[in-house]
Amino acid sequence: MLATTNEHETYMRHAIEAAANNPRAPFGAVIVDRERKEILAKGFNKSAQNPVWHGEIDAINQCVADHPRINWKRLTLYTTAEPCPMCQSAIIWAGMSLVAYGTSIPFLKQLGWGQIDIRAEQVSRAAAFRTTTVIGGVLEEECNALFRKVQLEKH
Repeated sequence: MLATTNEHETYMRHAIEAAANNPRAPFGAVIVDRERKEILAKGFNKSAQNPVWHGEIDAINQCVADHPRINWKRLTLYTTAEPCPMCQSAIIWAGMSLVAYGTSIPFLKQLGWGQIDIRAEQVSRAAAFRTTTVIGGVLEEECNALFRKVQLEKH
């Protein structure tokens, strides 16, 4: 069962709140159980401590710690920015069937953020053994504003 537009926006607002934990790298994520309509984990970018500790990875690790036997197929990950290839691969390996993001990789690149130019949908399509739907543009302007603000502060 896919969420409604309002539900997507509600959960993305929680990802935006998580991103506030690191305003210099506002990559926030939440994992939601679609059946229970419950947030199971939150994460934010901690790459200053570990280069692979992105917001999505933080949320996945939190979910594993708190819900070790969860059925990942019924989970959705919401993230303020399109998952990089590493994070999208982790989402697929975890078994989540849906990921929703706000800001796109092309937008981040336009602002000067270093990004690997492989879109989340491309990674998802390359994993023929598992189906993970990718939805982009959820609260896109609000998410874009997070990254624009960082750029303005740098100059």
